[in-house]
Parts: sequence; C-alpha cells; structure tokens
Amino acid sequence: MIKNVRQSLAEIRLPLIGAPMFLVSGVELVLAQCKSGVPGCFPSLNARSTDTLDEWLGKIHCGLEEAGSSAPFGVNLICHPTNKRLEADLRSCVEYQVPLVITSLYPPSEVIQAVHAYGGLVMHDVISAKHARKAADQGVDGLILVSAGAGGHGGTLNPLAFVEEIRRWYTGLVALAGGITTGRSIAAAIAAGADFAYMGTRFIATAEAEAAKDYKDMLVQGKAEDVFYTDYFTGVMGNYLKPSVSAAGLNPDDMPPRKGDKLAVLTEGKSAWRDIWSAGQGIGSIENIPTAGNLIEQLEVEFKQATKRLMSQ
Repeated sequence: MIKNVRQSLAEIRLPLIGAPMFLVSGVELVLAQCKSGVPGCFPSLNARSTDTLDEWLGKIHCGLEEAGSSAPFGVNLICHPTNKRLEADLRSCVEYQVPLVITSLYPPSEVIQAVHAYGGLVMHDVISAKHARKAADQGVDGLILVSAGAGGHGGTLNPLAFVEEIRRWYTGLVALAGGITTGRSIAAAIAAGADFAYMGTRFIATAEAEAAKDYKDMLVQGKAEDVFYTDYFTGVMGNYLKPSVSAAGLNPDDMPPRKGDKLAVLTEGKSAWRDIWSAGQGIGSIENIPTAGNLIEQLEVEFKQATKRLMSQ
C-alpha cells in the first residue's frame, strides 16, 4: 500500500500541482517537480506505448525513492473510446500504484475503483458545473477546474466564478487552472477557494520540459494577446500561440472555417499536433527558462509574499 496520498498532498511545499502536458511532460520534468516538493504529472500517452509507460513509471519510482522526501506524482489517463490503450495503461498505473490519477473527458467508475483499491486518488478535469457534478457522482476525489485562459483545451468560465459555484456544493479536493504562472496567482487560487493551483504553461519554459527551444523562447517573448482560442486544430476549443500558427502557414487572425472532422491544412512538413503550440494567457509573466527547481523556489517566495500581504490587509 502506498503512503497516504491525502497526507502527502497536505505536506507539499506549495499548494500547486504541475499539470500534465501533451508532448511536454516527461520523466525528467516530473522528477524535477516532485523532488522540489510539488506534484508533477504526465499524460500516459506521452509514452509511445504501454511498455514505455512501464519504463517511465519504473524510472520515476526509482528516482523518487533515491531522493527520499518528495511530493507524489500523477498520470493523466484519457478516458475515451478512441484511447485504445486505456485499459492497459490503467493496469500499469495499478501495478506501480500511481498516487494521483488524473482523468480527462469521462470519469469512468472502473478507473476510480481500480485506483481506490490501492489507496490512490482520482482527480477529474472539468470545464463546467455540469461536468463537475457528473464526475462527483462517479466518486472522484477531486475536481480540476479548467477555466478561461488555461493552455490547451481550456474552458470559458471565469476562474473566480467557477470555483465559487463549485464550492457551493462540493467539499472534495479542488485544483484551479487558468493563466496561473506566478506565486501570486497561486495565492489567488487558494484565496478563491481552491486547494491547489494547477500550473502547466509556466513549466513548459523550464530546462527539463520536452518542448522545442523555439517553443520555450516563444513563451518568453509572448504576451496574452499572442494567445487565441479555436477548435480548428482538434475539434475541441483550445488556446494556442499565434506565432506558431503563423509559422505553420495560417493566419491566426483570419482562420478558415473548420470542415467537419478534417484537421487543419498546414504548410507541407508541419503537423498540428507537433507544430501548433498551446499556451495559457499568463505567458506575459514568463521572462526566463529556469530549471523546474529554481522556478519552484521563485514561486514559493512569491507565494509567501502574496499571502503575507493578504494577511496584513
């Protein structure tokens, strides 16, 4: 049986969870986050096969055991019929007793039951109160409120309004996502009623992230106005970097209409999955590309300063 996950989360360095990011979060970033006292997570599909996922989980377990004290880690499972690996990847998570499993799209009861059987926790991504209630009814341990301004497949609700509405009836764990890139915004999430801030984009611009240098540089150079919201690339609304769209041969300010289920038509040699880069609206505060450990140190200082300021009001 793994160490009590709730207790482990109560003891982390900051009320912060490193979000799993497609093609960006890997073993190196997760280990750096966890060793620095913040839970790090990755999508199971970032590992190209279930066998590779097993290797990654083994490396993470060994790395965290060698480190001694560390935050728990998590794996994101895409719970949808199109994910043919879900059953096999879930077995791997059970075998390695992954402390935190993050489910996306649907919160199936079989995943929850399997994770609860070994003492793990399940948190589910939601973009609306309707989705939140469905997930709560399934018995998840926590909700991740993906609000307006979040990178990737972000929602449309104001984060303050979203967390307030959910807290009217939900008493489980809550993580708030959407434009959170500083210690001050972590403090704001907690003041609003969340248990954790959920940060993705800021960790893309770190040394350990598996992102292209041009992608990281684009985040450092970018502002909120460089992020736009479209369903053109995946069929689901999400936030993307305008410069990456321009580099792929499209005009982000004059996007052609989406044609049914067809993916975007890009410049030859470009791929929507590989070359169209997502980002949240908080990129205006990203000024450098530190190690994850150094970033977490900076976030901790900012968080403490912000909470002290709140207490003095």
